Amino acid sequence: MIDSLAALLGLGAQDPAFWIPLALIVVFFAIVVAGVLLDGFDIGVGCVSLVAPPALRPRMLSLLGPWRDANEFWVFLGVGLFAVAFPYAWPQTLGRLYLPLSLLALGTMLRSVCFEWRLRAPVEHQGRWQFGFGAGAVLVAFSHGYILARVAVAYQPGGGNTGFAVLMGGCAVAVYSLLGASWLMMREAGELRVRAVGWARRTLRWGAVGAVGVSVVLDFSNAGVFLKWGDGSHWLAVGLVWSTLLACFVLTEMTLQRMISQSYRASALPYALVLVIVLIVLGGLAYSFFPYLVLDEITLWDAAAPVATLRLALSAVVIALPVALIFNLWVYWRMLGRSRPPSPPDFRP
Repeated sequence: MIDSLAALLGLGAQDPAFWIPLALIVVFFAIVVAGVLLDGFDIGVGCVSLVAPPALRPRMLSLLGPWRDANEFWVFLGVGLFAVAFPYAWPQTLGRLYLPLSLLALGTMLRSVCFEWRLRAPVEHQGRWQFGFGAGAVLVAFSHGYILARVAVAYQPGGGNTGFAVLMGGCAVAVYSLLGASWLMMREAGELRVRAVGWARRTLRWGAVGAVGVSVVLDFSNAGVFLKWGDGSHWLAVGLVWSTLLACFVLTEMTLQRMISQSYRASALPYALVLVIVLIVLGGLAYSFFPYLVLDEITLWDAAAPVATLRLALSAVVIALPVALIFNLWVYWRMLGRSRPPSPPDFRP
């Protein structure tokens, strides 16, 4: 397959102009996945904090403290890599995504500023910064869904496409809320855990609407994507993907219904199932779009920078990626399982 694709481009599989853009887009996709999964629970906790009782909000945000700096890392790394490696895709995307990208920047800034200022504000003012953090999380989640919808319909104008983008923005808020609620019920017990189960149950169905909606619209709005999935040789894979997705949604619903009175040993299962759902959807979208960055307009090789720039970008990735992996493994290894209160200080002389 790789050799055939290289031949269609008039290049060899060993040609740097072919394999370096391919390697960098794989790294970019890995960064997107890491950002959605690892920053996703952070965004989700911020979304559900808006509907949480005020007494629970400080605890919810304090649980995020150890990972806040690491979560912000993925956005800047992904944007920087895309800008350097694929600069010729920017003119085709920035103008068409001006509104959601502006909302994304505003939400990212609001989350960061409000989280830090909440820690330094007087107790009577902390509620305002907690609300700002939640509002920023909603803006970030909504902008992700809006961007995905606009990309899925190839930026076509029209009221119907705008309405679909708004719907997908709402579904993205639901998916991130589901991810955050699942993470909370894994980390905490008591009232917060019970309320997290309720938030997850209310957002699960809207998450299913988003996953099915973006898949169906993408298939039927683009003939190439429809043929890629509808080819007779892929029916087994298509059936396996949809069966797995349906099974994950059903198992999540069943687990949430039982968790109200179930022991804590099963509390990590919904979070694991939601991660599988997100991975399946992202993997399906990547397969649908490849090798395009803008459907039917710009391939990743059309958008790639000159080979000299690509070599420099790849060298930076080779140096920075192992450091980033070590740092994030060190930071994230304690995000799973029940939270543990800090040990009391030892005042012995």
